[in-house]
Amino acid sequence: MIIGIDDTDSNEGMCTTYLGALLLDELQAYGTVESLPLLVRLNPTIPYKTRGNAAVALKLKTDFPEKVIAHVLSRIEELARMECEKTNPGAVFILEKDYENLKPVLGNFLKEAVRDVIEIRKAKSLISKFGIFSKGFKNGRGLIGALAACGAMLNPEEWDHTFEHLAYRQKEKWGTSREVEKESFFEADRETYPETWDTVDITNRLVVCVPHSADPVLFGIRGENPEIVTRAAGMIRGEPVERFAVYRTNQGTDMHLLSAANIAEIQDMHSYKLEGTVSAVPKTICGGHVFFPIRDERGDEVDCATFEPTKNFREIVRKLMPGDKVILSGSVTSRTLNIEKIEIKKLAPLYIEENPKCPDCKKHMKSAGQGQGFRCRKCGTQASSKIRYEAERDLETGLYEVPPCARRHLAKPLVREKRYDIGIYPSR
Repeated sequence: MIIGIDDTDSNEGMCTTYLGALLLDELQAYGTVESLPLLVRLNPTIPYKTRGNAAVALKLKTDFPEKVIAHVLSRIEELARMECEKTNPGAVFILEKDYENLKPVLGNFLKEAVRDVIEIRKAKSLISKFGIFSKGFKNGRGLIGALAACGAMLNPEEWDHTFEHLAYRQKEKWGTSREVEKESFFEADRETYPETWDTVDITNRLVVCVPHSADPVLFGIRGENPEIVTRAAGMIRGEPVERFAVYRTNQGTDMHLLSAANIAEIQDMHSYKLEGTVSAVPKTICGGHVFFPIRDERGDEVDCATFEPTKNFREIVRKLMPGDKVILSGSVTSRTLNIEKIEIKKLAPLYIEENPKCPDCKKHMKSAGQGQGFRCRKCGTQASSKIRYEAERDLETGLYEVPPCARRHLAKPLVREKRYDIGIYPSR
């Protein structure tokens, strides 16, 4: 059977992946775990999410499905942060006899949950139509993620994947400051990058794989395969770990991005890859946020933003000029595209005018008066107008990304890009 679970955490604590790791151990009393557990990140723009908008799925071979279901539901009731208004857990159980029938249906549901906005009633309608055993708590919003996670488990070949080694704290430590040795994360990164990424932010000297909330996670190492993330995790020095789990995940895959043919197509609460032309000089507003508009071939415009947490990435954006051709990746909120990556396809020419130089002394001439051209005061030579020439831009075409400290879970880091025909600038 496949078990999908979502929405057991809150902004104040708990973590659905911790529940998955716990069940991974406990359910072996009823059967055999058949594959790595799945961690599926859903649409990152949904306003009623708790933190990372993650659902989990487990696959178990068992002769005691009723006992498994009872155990899972009792653990959700015990550990989920039901007191939080945003926490509305859901659990879904798919029996093996229904795998083939539900495979295409839940595969499509997965894509929609990652890229679109799904109402609870749609999930409940699907559950009713196919007779899926499930349990929703409170308003049951977690049923959406639970179904999506089951869809991911049923269709492993249809989505790009990475892996994450998640280490969990001892329960008495939850809510206290994490005791980890910062330098050990930089050592692990030096030994395993580029097969692991987003462990640290080299430029900003930050450890980015250690959360700051009160949840049970001590750290999470992301990478290309289970062996490399486990190797890196073994190099971390810190407080004792209660348990760990290696999840297969859609993190770092750009699975959330839709391709938009034009600006008229984009909608709030969706993420896009969008091509356009910079139509005004970028402006920095109070707080250090940078905004600029792009225009598509139809003449429509949309504002684009790089916010202060993107740090040094803003320096790239500030160098853009009207006429630059770009492809942007990011999410839309309040009709503004929050940029995750930018591909600079073509730079507009930069023309500079300056006073002509004297051919004798090589110094710039001075104005001879309004409408009288220019004159070298030393040599007496004259010129009628300024010299206009194309200057070199302090920017290169290529693909740029926000730093690790600002990266969303689903955004594909450039270290995973397989394209070599354009300049690539991984943020470290």
